[in-house]
Amino acid sequence: MSTTSLMAPPRRTDFLVVGSGIAGLSFALAAADHGQVLVLTKSELLNTSTNRAQGGIASALGDEDSFLQHEQDTHVAGDGLCHADAVSQIVREGPESIRWLMAHGTQFTRDEQGQLHLGREGGHHHHRIVHARDLTGAEIERALLESARRHPRITLMPHWMVVDLITRHHYTDAGRADGGPCHGAYVMPVLDPRERFSVHRVLARATVLATGGSGQIYRHTTNPEIATGDGTALAWRAGARLANLEFFQFHPTSLAIPEAQNWLISEALRGHGARLVDARGRRLMEGVHPMLELAPRDIVARGIDQVMKTEGVDHVWLDATHLPAHELLEQFPTIHQRCLELGVDITSDPIPVVPAAHYQCGGVWTDLDGRTSLPGLFAIGESACTGVHGANRLASNSLLEAVVYGRRAAAVLQCEDLPEVPEARIAPWDKTGTYDPEEWVVVSHDRDEIRRLMWDYVGIVRSRPRLERAQSRLALISREIEHYYRRTSLRPGLVELRNMAAAARLAVGCALHREESRGLHARLDFPSRDDERWARDTLLERDEEGKPRWLDHGPDRPG
Repeated sequence: MSTTSLMAPPRRTDFLVVGSGIAGLSFALAAADHGQVLVLTKSELLNTSTNRAQGGIASALGDEDSFLQHEQDTHVAGDGLCHADAVSQIVREGPESIRWLMAHGTQFTRDEQGQLHLGREGGHHHHRIVHARDLTGAEIERALLESARRHPRITLMPHWMVVDLITRHHYTDAGRADGGPCHGAYVMPVLDPRERFSVHRVLARATVLATGGSGQIYRHTTNPEIATGDGTALAWRAGARLANLEFFQFHPTSLAIPEAQNWLISEALRGHGARLVDARGRRLMEGVHPMLELAPRDIVARGIDQVMKTEGVDHVWLDATHLPAHELLEQFPTIHQRCLELGVDITSDPIPVVPAAHYQCGGVWTDLDGRTSLPGLFAIGESACTGVHGANRLASNSLLEAVVYGRRAAAVLQCEDLPEVPEARIAPWDKTGTYDPEEWVVVSHDRDEIRRLMWDYVGIVRSRPRLERAQSRLALISREIEHYYRRTSLRPGLVELRNMAAAARLAVGCALHREESRGLHARLDFPSRDDERWARDTLLERDEEGKPRWLDHGPDRPG
C-alpha cells in the first residue's frame, strides 16, 4: 500500500474507486487480485458513513430465520418497489459476505456459546442483525482499511476529490459529443497548498462511484459533512441514468441536543425494547402500527413528525429506563457514553430524539453487478440504485448491499470488455479565462440555504406548493453557483456546493414527478399509494439541454 499526497498528471490505474467506505473498500480488496486499484477520498480515510453505522449488517443466520423471510421483510419495507432479483441476490449472498468480512479481520459480537449474536431492528420479524456492539460500521471500516493498507496493489489517497468524470465530452476532438464511455476522472487536492486550484487527470479502465449519500443537502442529518451527493451529481453530469431520488430515509431517532449534531441513536436500542413516548409518557406508536417502534422507518418517522406538529414540540423521547441497566451498558456502551457526555444517562433518563435525513434510497441506476448506463462506470453502495431498497430501506440492509455489490462488481470486471482509454485524446483541465476567487462570499451562504430549503419543503411530508417553492429557489441558486464556477479557479468547497445543488434539484424533480405517497415519499396532495400508475421506478436521464428526461416505462437494466 502507498499513500500519495502529490500527483503529477496524468496518472493511470486499472480501477479508480471514489470513496473509502465499506462499498469502496470491499470492491478494492476484491479487485486488487487482478489489477491496480486507486482509492480516492476527499477527507480522512475513516470519515465515512460506514464508520458512523451503529446497528449492524442483516443476514438470515438464525435457526428460525430463512432467506425467504428476510426477502419478505425487505419487500414490505420497500412498499412495492423492490426488485425481486436484487433482493434475492443480496439476501442469499449474506452469509458468505459475513464470512468474507470476518476473514478480513472484522470482530463481530458473539454470545456466551461463541456464536454470532443476532440483534433485531425495525421491519425485521427475526433476530438477524450481525453487529459489533453498537459500533459495527467502525469495526468493519477498521478491518477493511487495515487489509487495504497491507495490499501491494491498493493505493489510498485521502484528501483528493473528483471534480468531474472523464467522458467523450472531454476528448480534444469532441466537438459537441457528450456522454459515452467513462475513462476516469479530473481530480484536485483538498489540502495541499502547493497545488492550490490545480486539477489533474486520473485515467482508469473502470471507475467506481462509492461516494455515499447526500444527507448534507438537509439541515438535519446523521451523515458526515462529506455526504454532499457527489456520486449523484458526477454521474448526472456525465450522462448516466439515475433513479428514485425522491425516496430519502429519515432516521427516526437522532439526538435532539444541539451539541450532538444529530448523532443517531441506533435502531438496535428500539430492537432491545426502548419505547418512543411524548412528554406525558404516552407511547407514540400504539395504534399506528402493529410492530410499534419496530415498524419500518418511514412509518416511525412520520409518526414522530405528526406528534411534533400536533403538540408543537421540537422533539420526542426514546425511553429505555425500564430495561436492565447492565444490559444497556453491555450492549450500547457507545450510545451510553455519548449521551452521558451530553447530560443524559440512558439507564435513568429518557433520550430526546428527532428524525434526521439518513439514507438515500435512490441513486445511479445499476444492474445486478454495479454497471451503470455508461460503459466503464460502476456505482456501488449508497450512491447506487440497485433495486434492493425500493421506496424505503429495511434497516441494516445497506451494509450488506455494499459488500455484495462491491464484490460482484470486482468479480465481473475480471472478464468485462472495458472501453479503451484514449490517453492522447483526453484534454487536460481547461481553466482558461478563470481567476483566483476573492469573493467566495458571493455563493458561500448558498450551502445553508439549500439545506434549509430541503428541510422545510422536501422533508418527511411534501406537497406541490412546497416542492415548487423549493424547485424555483434551487434553480436560481444553481444558476448563481454555475456562473461563479465557470469564471473562477476551483476550490473544494465550490465543487461540493455545485454537487449539492445538483443533488437537491434532482431530488425535488423526482418528488414532483411521483404523484402518489409511497414509502419514504409522502405527499399531502396525493396521500394514497397508486399501483396502477406508479408501481415503477422513477427513471431519468439528461436531455440535450441538460434537463431531466423521464423514462416512465424504463429501459432494461444497464448491461
